[in-house]
Amino acid sequence: MQSAKPTAQRRMMFQAPAHVRHKLMAAPLSRDLRKSRKTKTLPLRNGDTVRVMRGDHKGFEGKINRVDLGKYRIYLEGLSREKVDGTTIPVHVHPSKVMITHLNLDDKWRKKILDRKKGAVEKAEELPQKPKRKRAGVVEVGKEAVEEKPAVAEEKAEAKTKEKKPRKRRKVIRKPLEKPVEKREVAAAEEKPKGKRRKTKPDATKKTGGGQ
Repeated sequence: MQSAKPTAQRRMMFQAPAHVRHKLMAAPLSRDLRKSRKTKTLPLRNGDTVRVMRGDHKGFEGKINRVDLGKYRIYLEGLSREKVDGTTIPVHVHPSKVMITHLNLDDKWRKKILDRKKGAVEKAEELPQKPKRKRAGVVEVGKEAVEEKPAVAEEKAEAKTKEKKPRKRRKVIRKPLEKPVEKREVAAAEEKPKGKRRKTKPDATKKTGGGQ
């Protein structure tokens, strides 16, 4: 099972069983081997000749003399370095940094795997392939694709537009906009006649203030 969490991915990789580790130790084949064997990648084994494609030892080519499934590393013949005290130790390489240039076919099971893969690819090539979608303005003549003249393409485009029926548009009845409430109240107030206000005199009989 695959997981998106990096911690889970590392746990699955370092706790994987041997048959899964063997598949993770795969490397790509060279162009010549791809054409002859009809496959792109294969798990690395002792005796395979590989070329280092990246890193400090780029361009080095040699045979594999050890495959470490525990650490996911390989060791090549002649690839070593000197320590400070003068002793030499082998240098390990990750399988993703190498390319297989020669296969070791001493194992009969490996031959069967290659034959099975090659047969599956050849069967797939024999099956009839689905026709590709044609692009606008391109006509297939045999195996070659020839671009149509712009005039021919324009005529076809015009014919397609003529075939399409025009859409019926719905009639939209628009009502006159009503005046807002505030404006109507102001207009009504302006229309009313302005009358003269009566001046009321104070009543003399009424007395204000204290007693007799």
